[in-house]
Amino acid sequence: MTTTRRRGLRAGALIAAGALAVAGLGAPASAQQDDIPDVDEVVHSRNIDHIAHLDKEGPFASLEAFNTDIAFTRGHAIVGNYDGFTVYDVRKPRKPRVVSQVYCPGGQNDVSVSGDLLFLSTDYARTNDSCTSEPSSAADPNAWEGVKVFDISDLSKPEYVASVRTDCGSHTHTMVPAPERNSVLLYVSSYSPAPELPNCQPPHDKISIVEVPVDHPEDAELVATPVLFPDGGNPGGGYSRETTGCHDLTAYPEKDLLAGACMGDGILVDISDRMNPRVIDRVQDEENFAFWHSATFNNAGTKVVFTDELGGGGMATCNAEIGAERGANGIYDLKGKGDRAHLEFVSYYKIPRHQGETENCVAHNGSLIPVEGRDIMVQAWYQGGVSVWEFTDSTQPKEIAFFERGPLSETENITGGSWSAYYYNGYIYSADIQKGFDVLDIRDPRTAPAKSVKFDEFNPQTQPSYGRR
Repeated sequence: MTTTRRRGLRAGALIAAGALAVAGLGAPASAQQDDIPDVDEVVHSRNIDHIAHLDKEGPFASLEAFNTDIAFTRGHAIVGNYDGFTVYDVRKPRKPRVVSQVYCPGGQNDVSVSGDLLFLSTDYARTNDSCTSEPSSAADPNAWEGVKVFDISDLSKPEYVASVRTDCGSHTHTMVPAPERNSVLLYVSSYSPAPELPNCQPPHDKISIVEVPVDHPEDAELVATPVLFPDGGNPGGGYSRETTGCHDLTAYPEKDLLAGACMGDGILVDISDRMNPRVIDRVQDEENFAFWHSATFNNAGTKVVFTDELGGGGMATCNAEIGAERGANGIYDLKGKGDRAHLEFVSYYKIPRHQGETENCVAHNGSLIPVEGRDIMVQAWYQGGVSVWEFTDSTQPKEIAFFERGPLSETENITGGSWSAYYYNGYIYSADIQKGFDVLDIRDPRTAPAKSVKFDEFNPQTQPSYGRR
């Protein structure tokens, strides 16, 4: 989610116009004006079952405690929250249970895992790096933002072991293994510098690289700040946001590639030298992309799906007025190899089910469903719910399944819905900002082969490969 981060605001739904319909069952149907579900009503296609749900609980039960990203390890789902994180045991997907909760405020608290280590992003100024810190001002030179490291060898009792401050905080981070160094690298994305912010000075055309030694995580440190835009990023103006850093990075370590969503720019990066990422192509969409938010490779590494988070996740953009090409996904074919690799735009994908004027809805976090020979993705759309869609033919992406709830309110713009939806070991897991944790079972011949693909550990922004490529 994009936020007015330097003022410490939580995103809220702001505007919307028009509302059409929820789709029918199975293949999407034409939208109808009166088909918006009732408040909290659950609707889904016939090929998806809603098999489990757990409400937010304990210190994360309030409206202000947004559920965020998810990482998976050892049959457990770890869900970030603006106030900390929750560990769920999902080895029995129909009966998930809370194993532990860690209260550690510092939105967004995006998470990733590697072995016995958990990494947490803090992008709101705090008085210090502890889990008992208070909100602060980013104008205070002593304020803290950055990355926290936890030992999760015992998932029932995570232990906080280290922190590293990074310029402009850590909005998101991407874990990249570095086994040759016996360490883990975290590529930290952050943005929105300002002259009055001592720890976030312009220009901010870089990312931060934090190294965490596997055997001595307490020695985690900042090791590099590579500049990705030496001549400056997109200057902005008109429809596109100015580039002053990156929002999210997705690595495909096996192919030594990384795709970056950097506000006004989409980039393709060579990471064969992990300490010196090198941009090899850069694309912009001045007409339809307002804020390049995240990226996903297909398994073959021949396509990249970029998302546009129009309105920062707080607006109702899934409607007739905004249309089908804004607040959507952009599908790019990846052509050529090495320094000649480049991205070519092919098409847009946006959910075909228009949402109500009080429902924040826009493209957000998702992952591949691991079906060899096909390109299928599951994706969160905030109050637009969860969409499963296929882009094997880049020119004709189509939705093949969905799950959503009706609006949180018919009269108020309350930020909610699915922040992230990922496929892990046969099931879809969704972190709903307000409602909690959902488990979905997709039963469709197009996705059935994915049931046999298993990963012990899964970080969606560190893409693994599967099958023949």
